[in-house]
Amino acid sequence: MSYECCEGLRGLKFSRRYFLKQGGVALVGLSAMPVFLQRAVAATAVPNKKQLVVLFQRGAADGLNIVVPFGEPNYYRMRASIAIPEPKRGGADAAIDLDGFFGLHPSLAPLEPLFHKNQLAIVHAAGSPDPTRSHFDAQDFMESGTPGLKSTEDGWLNRALKTVPEENASPFRAVAMGPNLPRMLQGAEPAIALRDLRQFKVMEQAPGMGQVVEGGFEAMYARTVEKALQGTGTETFEAIDLLRKADPEKYQPENGAQYPTSRLGRSLQEIGQLLKADIGVEVLFVDCGGWDNHVNEGGVQGQLSNLLRDLGQGLAAFHQDMGDRMENIVVVTMSEFGRTARENGNRGTDHGHANCMFVMGGDVRGGEVYGKWPGLNDHQLNEGRDLRLTTDFRSVLGEILTKHIGVADLKPVFPGFDNNPRKFPGLIKA
Repeated sequence: MSYECCEGLRGLKFSRRYFLKQGGVALVGLSAMPVFLQRAVAATAVPNKKQLVVLFQRGAADGLNIVVPFGEPNYYRMRASIAIPEPKRGGADAAIDLDGFFGLHPSLAPLEPLFHKNQLAIVHAAGSPDPTRSHFDAQDFMESGTPGLKSTEDGWLNRALKTVPEENASPFRAVAMGPNLPRMLQGAEPAIALRDLRQFKVMEQAPGMGQVVEGGFEAMYARTVEKALQGTGTETFEAIDLLRKADPEKYQPENGAQYPTSRLGRSLQEIGQLLKADIGVEVLFVDCGGWDNHVNEGGVQGQLSNLLRDLGQGLAAFHQDMGDRMENIVVVTMSEFGRTARENGNRGTDHGHANCMFVMGGDVRGGEVYGKWPGLNDHQLNEGRDLRLTTDFRSVLGEILTKHIGVADLKPVFPGFDNNPRKFPGLIKA
């Protein structure tokens, strides 16, 4: 059975006593409850549980202007009007030097401290080996985890959950922020989609039928609590209801964190709320669009700069808000493919191949740009036009799943791929 929450909880921190009492929850008449609430009552939060946040940049982000190879002379030859100036030029419009060769776009300045504190790693020339330049196909391949194979029915993240079975798993074990369940989380394992956390409706899907519970938790509570719940079961029901009824404006990010007011900023803040709520969340998905910049992409200023400012501020705020909790969280970014090495005639870039990925969190060996750099000379480009791929995205994800989440066997997660750990980039601590 799968579960989809079309409009979500709103966050607040509450005591684990709602879910736990002497290692378990006693409940009389459990079968009278909706399945969703049965799972919530049975769920037991595990201390120090590792958590993963996947952020998908839809539209094919321009990795060459996100993490700038300023040490590569051909970069400036091919991008006369949109290149990011070298760090040695100084000022707010120059790339932020990371290692003497690569630099961050200046709009990503909030991420520089995380890189130098070894909390942020970057993998360049990474992505899917499939040569398609179709957004639809490329996104599908990266979410299914089987590049070039269109017949795969489920997503790699759902399969990863299946390899780490959890008895009495929380119904919030896998959450996507948005109105629909992404391809990545579709499959046999239950997952839910939350449009936002201000409202909450439950949809139960069963073979051949669908039932939407209308009227919110108040109505469900009135129908169910007298007959089905006693003791700590009542507390559990009230805890879920309390999450739903909490005033969105009451949530205050910690440690002085300030999220941007964009859709991505709100989603990252709500992810933080869910993680703090301690309701058994293990994997979360969020996406953001607008990265398909064929026209007027810009360099230091422009469309890409605005997107990166939002991304940098959002990720930095999330890291600050989580504080010590970040020790158990890894955030990874991905996009379906990169952009052409040369700018086009419209001060933009076209569909390319390899890209860059960010990996942030407590288990990350940060402070390094991973991956073999292929170069940007004409003979080094993919098909004479794109950054060549040297790191398969499945190697990056496989290392995170193995070392951070605890997936013991990657074969069912990425079938047909060489999942040899010796080929991992080495960006996650053992």
